[in-house]
Amino acid sequence: MHITIKNKNLIYKDYRIKCAVGKRGIGVKKKEGDLITPKGHYKIKFILYRKDRVKSLKTNIKKIVINKKHGWCDDSRSKKYNKLIKYPFNFSSEKIYRKDNIYDIIGVLNYNMNPVRKGKGSAIFIHVATKYFKHTKGCVAIRKDKLIKLIQDLKKNTKIIIV
Repeated sequence: MHITIKNKNLIYKDYRIKCAVGKRGIGVKKKEGDLITPKGHYKIKFILYRKDRVKSLKTNIKKIVINKKHGWCDDSRSKKYNKLIKYPFNFSSEKIYRKDNIYDIIGVLNYNMNPVRKGKGSAIFIHVATKYFKHTKGCVAIRKDKLIKLIQDLKKNTKIIIV
């Protein structure tokens, strides 16, 4: 199975789901913070989720329950760049335990992970869309109910193709 993300649509099986992508669209990601969703072929490395907001999440992919101490390092000076971290943390990072619901479920794409290239971009996820569906900082975002359904169907070798 594969999932294609193209023209603000996520396509898999017979489904076409409206999605949000980076404010500057889909393209070649050059650096951290460029607001581009990176073109390429990826896999979902693992799923992060809030157990207090998502009671039962069935998937074939490794799951990690997040809490208030979790974040994601976006500081290229750190050895933990583009990795899940725990607070306290001495470098720049993004909190993933948030008041809004966009990080209730996160599919972590293996973008810039093996090897990690400093400054090339971090925290490229598939996550819950805001109700406004405008754009992201580089991630792909879809409605929560659609994301739950998608995650249930995923296999470890499912390819995510962003074009």
